[in-house]
Amino acid sequence: MINVQSLKFDADQKLLEFVEKKVGKVEKFFDNLGDIDVTLSLTPDADNKHVKIQTRFPGEDLVIERSSRTFEEAVTEAADAMKERIVRAKEKKFR
Repeated sequence: MINVQSLKFDADQKLLEFVEKKVGKVEKFFDNLGDIDVTLSLTPDADNKHVKIQTRFPGEDLVIERSSRTFEEAVTEAADAMKERIVRAKEKKFR
């Protein structure tokens, strides 16, 4: 299950659907992932759209954070990084 939380602003439906679509692909990489928590927030930096994705992989917590000029770009980068992290964790666990 994907839980999306937006801090200091209200995310519109289009953004929420984008997050669900991109982060939903992460679930395909491992069946026993825990819930995936996505936190969207604004920071005072130039790249002020911040995304944090965290989930529970058996034996460890996986956390990825990315910032960008748009939430869509930050979500895409974070989701891609999470996929790579899950693949590495799987390879390490099942060697």
